[in-house]
Amino acid sequence: MSDNPSPVAPHVVRLPQYTKADQEEILGNGDDPFGVDSAGLTWLPKEEHFGVRHEERLVAHAGLRRLPVAIRDAETEVVGVGGVAVAPGMQGRGLARLVVTAALEHARTMGPQHALLFCRPPLVPLYRRLGWHPLDTDVLVEQPEDRLVTMPLRTMVTPLRDGAHWPSGPVRLFSLPM
Repeated sequence: MSDNPSPVAPHVVRLPQYTKADQEEILGNGDDPFGVDSAGLTWLPKEEHFGVRHEERLVAHAGLRRLPVAIRDAETEVVGVGGVAVAPGMQGRGLARLVVTAALEHARTMGPQHALLFCRPPLVPLYRRLGWHPLDTDVLVEQPEDRLVTMPLRTMVTPLRDGAHWPSGPVRLFSLPM
């Protein structure tokens, strides 16, 4: 049996839902599949889901959620991107690029000018290659019991419109992170 990818090009499908079982189909059932549990955060589920199937198995996912933010004193909205996952045996085949690109195409129809994501530092180079830019400022996010905490993961943004510019200044997410 060959380790070569299937001759059929992978394509992204919109998923009607994304469950814990779907996540486990991609990443297995480890205790900390995204490597972020040490941050101690409570996360919002995504509302829109995009995936890639290979031989009837879900092997990649990206989710979206529209969120309220303030940049400096200006309140606006962003499309949060999260839950990006590629099955370990399928990494290195461009599936992250494929699923994130499809999710961002949909995000452009949702209204906000920018998409925002939080990632572990080792993933910053991947997202840079996909057109994302790290923020040089702390981002405050809400947590249960009316707590406001500084996001310990790296925050990155990408424009959803030509000419969209992310302003400088402190950022506050008016919700749990996605």
